[in-house]
Amino acid sequence: MSTIAHQFAELLLDVQCIKLQPEQPFTWASGWLSPFYCDNRKTLAYPHVRTFVKDQLAALVRERYPQATAIAGVATGAIAQGALVADALNLPMCYVRSKAKDHGMGNLIEGTLPEGAKVVVVEDLISTGGSSLKAVEALRAAGFEVLGMVAAFTYGFPIAAEAFAAAGVELTTLTHYEAVVETALASGYINEAHKPLLAEWRANPGAWGK
Repeated sequence: MSTIAHQFAELLLDVQCIKLQPEQPFTWASGWLSPFYCDNRKTLAYPHVRTFVKDQLAALVRERYPQATAIAGVATGAIAQGALVADALNLPMCYVRSKAKDHGMGNLIEGTLPEGAKVVVVEDLISTGGSSLKAVEALRAAGFEVLGMVAAFTYGFPIAAEAFAAAGVELTTLTHYEAVVETALASGYINEAHKPLLAEWRANPGAWGK
Protein backbone atom coordinates (compact mmCIF):
# COMPACT_ATOMS: atom_id res chain seq x y z
CA MET A 1 0.00 0.00 0.00
CA SER A 2 2.28 2.75 -1.26
CA THR A 3 -0.17 4.91 -3.20
CA ILE A 4 -0.96 8.45 -2.09
CA ALA A 5 -4.50 7.29 -1.29
CA HIS A 6 -3.25 4.63 1.11
CA GLN A 7 -0.51 6.83 2.56
CA PHE A 8 -3.07 9.47 3.44
CA ALA A 9 -5.49 6.84 4.76
CA GLU A 10 -2.74 5.65 7.12
CA LEU A 11 -2.20 9.21 8.33
CA LEU A 12 -5.94 9.72 8.91
CA LEU A 13 -6.06 6.54 10.98
CA ASP A 14 -2.86 7.41 12.87
CA VAL A 15 -4.28 10.72 14.11
CA GLN A 16 -7.76 9.26 14.71
CA CYS A 17 -9.62 11.19 12.04
CA ILE A 18 -11.59 8.02 11.22
CA LYS A 19 -14.36 6.97 13.60
CA LEU A 20 -16.46 3.80 13.50
CA GLN A 21 -19.54 3.87 15.72
CA PRO A 22 -22.20 1.38 14.56
CA GLU A 23 -24.03 1.47 17.92
CA GLN A 24 -24.08 5.29 18.06
CA PRO A 25 -24.20 6.40 14.43
CA PHE A 26 -23.30 9.91 13.38
CA THR A 27 -25.90 12.24 11.88
CA TRP A 28 -24.70 14.16 8.84
CA ALA A 29 -25.94 17.58 7.74
CA SER A 30 -27.94 15.80 5.03
CA GLY A 31 -29.84 13.92 7.73
CA TRP A 32 -28.20 10.60 6.84
CA LEU A 33 -27.11 8.31 9.64
CA SER A 34 -23.65 6.80 9.34
CA PRO A 35 -21.55 4.32 11.33
CA PHE A 36 -18.45 5.78 9.67
CA TYR A 37 -17.09 9.31 9.97
CA CYS A 38 -14.04 11.07 8.61
CA ASP A 39 -13.07 14.26 10.44
CA ASN A 40 -10.49 15.88 8.16
CA ARG A 41 -10.37 19.03 10.26
CA LYS A 42 -8.30 17.20 12.85
CA THR A 43 -5.45 17.05 10.33
CA LEU A 44 -4.78 20.74 11.00
CA ALA A 45 -3.58 19.89 14.52
CA TYR A 46 -0.72 17.71 13.26
CA PRO A 47 2.00 19.53 11.30
CA HIS A 48 3.21 16.43 9.41
CA VAL A 49 -0.34 15.56 8.29
CA ARG A 50 -1.20 19.18 7.53
CA THR A 51 1.94 19.48 5.40
CA PHE A 52 1.14 16.24 3.57
CA VAL A 53 -2.33 17.53 2.67
CA LYS A 54 -0.97 20.91 1.60
CA ASP A 55 1.80 19.45 -0.54
CA GLN A 56 -0.34 16.78 -2.20
CA LEU A 57 -3.29 19.06 -2.95
CA ALA A 58 -0.90 21.67 -4.35
CA ALA A 59 0.72 18.97 -6.49
CA LEU A 60 -2.70 18.01 -7.87
CA VAL A 61 -3.40 21.62 -8.84
CA ARG A 62 0.00 21.98 -10.52
CA GLU A 63 -0.47 18.74 -12.43
CA ARG A 64 -4.09 19.08 -13.51
CA TYR A 65 -4.63 22.84 -13.61
CA PRO A 66 -1.38 24.63 -14.48
CA GLN A 67 -3.48 27.48 -15.88
CA ALA A 68 -5.08 28.20 -12.47
CA THR A 69 -4.87 31.80 -11.32
CA ALA A 70 -6.72 31.51 -7.98
CA ILE A 71 -7.82 29.11 -5.25
CA ALA A 72 -11.19 29.04 -3.48
CA GLY A 73 -11.84 27.17 -0.23
CA VAL A 74 -15.29 25.96 0.76
CA ALA A 75 -16.38 27.20 4.19
CA THR A 76 -15.80 26.20 6.79
CA GLY A 77 -13.91 22.95 6.57
CA ALA A 78 -11.66 23.86 3.64
CA ILE A 79 -10.85 27.47 4.46
CA ALA A 80 -7.58 26.49 6.13
CA GLN A 81 -6.69 23.90 3.50
CA GLY A 82 -7.49 26.36 0.73
CA ALA A 83 -5.22 28.96 2.34
CA LEU A 84 -2.40 26.43 2.69
CA VAL A 85 -2.67 25.39 -0.95
CA ALA A 86 -2.89 28.97 -2.18
CA ASP A 87 0.21 29.85 -0.16
CA ALA A 88 2.12 26.86 -1.56
CA LEU A 89 1.21 27.93 -5.10
CA ASN A 90 1.59 31.67 -4.46
CA LEU A 91 -1.94 32.31 -5.75
CA PRO A 92 -4.73 34.60 -4.52
CA MET A 93 -7.39 32.88 -2.44
CA CYS A 94 -11.00 33.42 -1.40
CA TYR A 95 -13.52 31.29 0.42
CA VAL A 96 -17.18 30.64 -0.27
CA ARG A 97 -19.80 30.64 2.46
CA SER A 98 -22.72 28.21 2.56
CA LYS A 99 -25.00 31.26 2.41
CA ALA A 100 -24.53 35.01 2.22
CA LYS A 101 -23.96 36.88 5.48
CA ASP A 102 -27.09 38.47 6.90
CA HIS A 103 -25.14 41.49 8.13
CA GLY A 104 -22.24 43.73 7.10
CA MET A 105 -21.49 43.46 3.39
CA GLY A 106 -23.71 40.42 2.95
CA ASN A 107 -20.93 38.56 1.18
CA LEU A 108 -21.25 35.03 -0.13
CA ILE A 109 -17.67 35.01 -1.44
CA GLU A 110 -15.09 36.37 0.99
CA GLY A 111 -11.93 37.80 -0.50
CA THR A 112 -10.93 39.49 -3.73
CA LEU A 113 -9.94 37.57 -6.85
CA PRO A 114 -8.79 38.99 -10.19
CA GLU A 115 -11.60 39.55 -12.66
CA GLY A 116 -12.24 36.42 -14.70
CA ALA A 117 -9.94 34.33 -12.52
CA LYS A 118 -9.46 30.65 -13.37
CA VAL A 119 -10.27 29.02 -10.04
CA VAL A 120 -9.58 25.63 -8.51
CA VAL A 121 -11.90 24.88 -5.60
CA VAL A 122 -10.43 23.17 -2.54
CA GLU A 123 -12.70 21.04 -0.36
CA ASP A 124 -11.93 18.91 2.68
CA LEU A 125 -14.52 16.17 2.25
CA ILE A 126 -17.14 15.09 -0.30
CA SER A 127 -20.27 13.25 0.82
CA THR A 128 -23.31 14.04 -1.35
CA GLY A 129 -21.50 16.93 -3.03
CA GLY A 130 -24.31 19.40 -2.44
CA SER A 131 -22.49 22.06 -0.43
CA SER A 132 -19.36 21.75 -2.57
CA LEU A 133 -21.26 22.36 -5.80
CA LYS A 134 -23.12 25.33 -4.29
CA ALA A 135 -19.71 26.95 -3.92
CA VAL A 136 -19.02 26.26 -7.60
CA GLU A 137 -22.35 27.86 -8.54
CA ALA A 138 -21.52 30.96 -6.51
CA LEU A 139 -18.10 31.35 -8.13
CA ARG A 140 -19.52 30.91 -11.62
CA ALA A 141 -22.29 33.41 -10.90
CA ALA A 142 -19.62 35.91 -9.84
CA GLY A 143 -17.95 35.58 -13.24
CA PHE A 144 -15.09 33.22 -12.40
CA GLU A 145 -14.13 30.14 -14.39
CA VAL A 146 -14.06 27.01 -12.24
CA LEU A 147 -11.43 24.63 -13.61
CA GLY A 148 -12.14 21.79 -11.19
CA MET A 149 -12.13 20.75 -7.55
CA VAL A 150 -9.54 18.98 -5.41
CA ALA A 151 -10.42 17.48 -2.04
CA ALA A 152 -8.82 15.47 0.73
CA PHE A 153 -11.43 12.68 0.99
CA THR A 154 -14.55 11.38 -0.73
CA TYR A 155 -17.05 8.74 0.32
CA GLY A 156 -17.51 8.03 -3.38
CA PHE A 157 -21.30 7.89 -3.36
CA PRO A 158 -22.95 7.60 -6.79
CA ILE A 159 -25.19 10.57 -5.93
CA ALA A 160 -22.08 12.75 -5.64
CA ALA A 161 -20.53 11.44 -8.87
CA GLU A 162 -23.80 12.15 -10.69
CA ALA A 163 -24.02 15.65 -9.24
CA PHE A 164 -20.46 16.54 -10.22
CA ALA A 165 -21.00 15.16 -13.73
CA ALA A 166 -24.22 17.14 -14.13
CA ALA A 167 -22.46 20.32 -13.00
CA GLY A 168 -19.51 19.71 -15.32
CA VAL A 169 -16.98 19.75 -12.49
CA GLU A 170 -13.95 17.45 -12.41
CA LEU A 171 -13.21 16.14 -8.90
CA THR A 172 -9.87 14.71 -7.77
CA THR A 173 -9.25 13.55 -4.19
CA LEU A 174 -6.23 12.47 -2.18
CA THR A 175 -7.96 9.42 -0.76
CA HIS A 176 -11.35 7.75 -0.70
CA TYR A 177 -13.61 5.42 1.26
CA GLU A 178 -12.29 2.18 -0.28
CA ALA A 179 -8.66 3.04 0.49
CA VAL A 180 -9.50 3.98 4.07
CA VAL A 181 -11.45 0.76 4.68
CA GLU A 182 -8.66 -1.36 3.12
CA THR A 183 -6.07 0.39 5.29
CA ALA A 184 -8.22 0.11 8.41
CA LEU A 185 -8.64 -3.62 7.83
CA ALA A 186 -4.93 -4.12 7.23
CA SER A 187 -4.02 -2.23 10.39
CA GLY A 188 -6.61 -3.98 12.56
CA TYR A 189 -8.54 -0.78 13.28
CA ILE A 190 -11.62 -2.56 11.96
CA ASN A 191 -12.08 -6.29 11.46
CA GLU A 192 -13.88 -8.59 9.06
CA ALA A 193 -16.97 -8.55 11.31
CA HIS A 194 -17.50 -4.87 10.47
CA LYS A 195 -17.54 -5.44 6.70
CA PRO A 196 -21.22 -6.54 6.33
CA LEU A 197 -22.43 -3.52 8.31
CA LEU A 198 -20.30 -1.12 6.31
CA ALA A 199 -21.42 -2.73 3.05
CA GLU A 200 -25.07 -2.42 4.08
CA TRP A 201 -24.61 1.26 4.89
CA ARG A 202 -22.66 1.98 1.72
CA ALA A 203 -25.31 0.31 -0.44
CA ASN A 204 -28.07 2.63 0.79
CA PRO A 205 -26.73 5.37 3.09
CA GLY A 206 -29.88 7.48 2.90
CA ALA A 207 -32.03 4.72 4.42
CA TRP A 208 -29.50 3.05 6.71
CA GLY A 209 -30.33 3.07 10.41
CA LYS A 210 -33.85 4.44 9.99
